[in-house]
Amino acid sequence: MSLSRLIPAALVAAGWCWAGAARAEELPKDVQEAVDKGLKWLADTQARDGHWEAMGGQYPTSMTALGGMCMLMEGSTLREGKYSDNIHRATNWLMQRCQPSGLIGNPLNPTEAQRYMYGHGFGLLFVVCVYGEEEDADRRKNLEKILTKAVEFCGKAQTERGGWGYVSAADGGGFDEGSVTITQLQAVRAARNAGIVVPKAIVDKAIKYLKDCTTPRGGVIYSLAHGQPTAGAERPPLTAAAVACSFSAGEYKSQLAKDWLSFCKTNIPVARGRVGHDEYMHYYYSQAMYILGDNRYGELFPEAKNKDEWLTWSKYKAAMYDYLVKAQAKDGSWSGGYMGPLFATAVNLTILQLENSTLPIYQR
Repeated sequence: MSLSRLIPAALVAAGWCWAGAARAEELPKDVQEAVDKGLKWLADTQARDGHWEAMGGQYPTSMTALGGMCMLMEGSTLREGKYSDNIHRATNWLMQRCQPSGLIGNPLNPTEAQRYMYGHGFGLLFVVCVYGEEEDADRRKNLEKILTKAVEFCGKAQTERGGWGYVSAADGGGFDEGSVTITQLQAVRAARNAGIVVPKAIVDKAIKYLKDCTTPRGGVIYSLAHGQPTAGAERPPLTAAAVACSFSAGEYKSQLAKDWLSFCKTNIPVARGRVGHDEYMHYYYSQAMYILGDNRYGELFPEAKNKDEWLTWSKYKAAMYDYLVKAQAKDGSWSGGYMGPLFATAVNLTILQLENSTLPIYQR
């Protein structure tokens, strides 16, 4: 059960990523049991030094940030809660791997050397979320420096087109693609909402990149590095991520968000078995559906008279909750693709805990 705490309305409205808000709704018993089992599995698999990793030791920075976020969503914080110690250890591990350049992560680690921008984005998001909870003045000042340099690194790593690639623009020859771009954009927006200086140009260029990646059908393509967007080249997971990023920034009614949402409506299956990159897709699509709630689709598309055809959180969660509870292993984990159970478990715990309403970045 999450710990109740009052959060200033202005911070919530701004999207401050701060754990500990009162739970909006009680989860169904079977869902809560699945969450509890999943969190216990996460806690049991955390290394002593505080990190998590995917299969074969892959992506430790990304996995540590995602695992820590799940425990923040439970309601635990740096200060209190069942998983406070786990959050502390994850935070310490990430802080120790912050580079003088501002990069969060270790580019010399062979398991993430070719993908370090993912870790940087997820790491930045997690550190932002714990920043507001730190009470020690020296440590808080250190976190502020880390976040400031991390944002600066984002700006330097951005390509001329406005996107980000798996590594920085300099290291990757200017290559960029949608999934890393979304990860950086959501992180820098959270940093800005936390009071960290984020140059407006970074966000504006990233939004333009996603717009330029959008086809006439409303879907987002993989990359602009190989040409202009054409119908048939859209990626539903990237489009879902774009919607979530737009909604989390409070941009519900832009034509671009509506186009992306319309594409998702007809191209994303819900609880119908495995599809390519489905964990990544529903990590973001669930965020968009939760923020959409049960009425915003009708507000965005007033011409859609038949409510049975609306996209709503109630319909989405009814299908996904049942699907995920049944798919959970006895030990509390979920199986996944090539990255293994850690990533799948972190993603599914994120989906199942959105209604806890503990992190304002995911709130309506």
